[in-house]
Amino acid sequence: MDSCRRTGLSGVLCSLSLLCVILDIQLDGVLGATHVEIEHHLEMGRKLLAAGQLAEALSHYHSAVEGDSKNYLTYYKRAAVFLAMGKSKSALPDLTKAIQLKPDFLAARLQRGNILLKQGNTQQAREDFEAVLQRSPDHEEAHDQLTRANELEELQEEAHATYHQGDYSTTISVLERVVEISPWDPESRELRAECYIRMGDPQKAIQDLTPTTRLRNDNRAAFLKLSMLHYSLGEHHESLNHIRECLRLDQDDKECFSHYKQVKKLSKQLDVAEELIQMERYQEAIDKYESVMKTEPNVPYYTNLAKERICFCLVKIKLALEAIDMCSEAHQRDPRNANVLRDRAEAYILNQEYEKAVEDYQEAKEFDSDSVDIKEGLERAQKLLKISLKRDYYKILGVNRNANKQEIIKAYRKLAQQWHPDNFQSETEKKEAEKKFIDIASAKEVLTDPEMRQKFDAGEDPLDPENQQGGGGGQGWPFHFDPFQSGGSFHFKFHQN
Repeated sequence: MDSCRRTGLSGVLCSLSLLCVILDIQLDGVLGATHVEIEHHLEMGRKLLAAGQLAEALSHYHSAVEGDSKNYLTYYKRAAVFLAMGKSKSALPDLTKAIQLKPDFLAARLQRGNILLKQGNTQQAREDFEAVLQRSPDHEEAHDQLTRANELEELQEEAHATYHQGDYSTTISVLERVVEISPWDPESRELRAECYIRMGDPQKAIQDLTPTTRLRNDNRAAFLKLSMLHYSLGEHHESLNHIRECLRLDQDDKECFSHYKQVKKLSKQLDVAEELIQMERYQEAIDKYESVMKTEPNVPYYTNLAKERICFCLVKIKLALEAIDMCSEAHQRDPRNANVLRDRAEAYILNQEYEKAVEDYQEAKEFDSDSVDIKEGLERAQKLLKISLKRDYYKILGVNRNANKQEIIKAYRKLAQQWHPDNFQSETEKKEAEKKFIDIASAKEVLTDPEMRQKFDAGEDPLDPENQQGGGGGQGWPFHFDPFQSGGSFHFKFHQN
């Protein structure tokens, strides 16, 4: 205050003057500290970038930019980190800012031109390369990149022309070079994907569309198209994932929401159907797969799958004729499906049509030579065919392969009564009846014994001497008589259990 009196300043002005001095002193201190901190962040960023610790380096460069927004090199260095992280879209604003702060900064212009070229932006890329060449006419890289930009522009025009002419194969060939020069351009990939779709190759279309969801902001159209493509291929889980991504971008998107409801419903039905099969609830699984065909009648994959799995379930519940019909329908729709052929072979076995079973298993093996199930099934069908040419115990008793013990005994009693040798008078008739009666009794013994029946179902005749230990032993008769011990009258005694 004494100094104020000496200078003749009023009290208010004097106070303001002193406050400004104090603020200047404090501001100088802050700016000095900030400069030190900026240098520290830049140095740390450089070290971390060299060490490959990109996220940590980026954090320090953020702080350096906040501390000094007028330093073009700081923006350029942060752009370098973004590029190292594969975030070219984030690097562009920093390179642009560096060029604004220092228009003759050729390194930034060249780097921005390279990014723009990879993004397919030929006009702006050309401007950057020409700017570099204007200041440095002998700049080799800028000259090469300008040539590539001109080439790219010509190729883009050619690709669009051939596409509109309907020449999709040529368009794809041209776009291969376009994508090579501008791998970050979503439009060229989307155009190539459309060509693949029109040529009936959805898998390649998916490969092109997938990266466009990252290359273009809010690319709901790509997510929707990807979901539809996966859906058409029967990949309902992938379809559901992509359509959910679309709804994450905009939950009110009508197209995406409509498709989401359809995919979600179908996917749930398919998952539940397979869970029911795992739990051996085959009739419920059949009902669920019939619902699948109603939910999606227009995409062949789902109808084919449903019929294939219903065929499988019908075999499991031993409905032979229904299984043969359904499997045959599934086979007609998908002739190279080894699973359908395998299941129809099993249905033929249930229906005692062993030759057809062998044929189906052989055909299935052609399509899937590595399947253990098919290999073992073929061997079993061949054994059953061989046995059937000798004795088929199911046919002898006239029962189905899924007949229970009570049905087998009932059939046995009826036939045993009918073919008892005492019912016949002539020697020829007695011998015929004796043979029939032995076969009937043998069939009853095998099919009412769980262990022997299992062997027979696996293609082995447990009463065949060739299959018994020692190979040469005589047949063990299932009832208490030897029909060959005399030529007189026979007195049969057989079990009625």
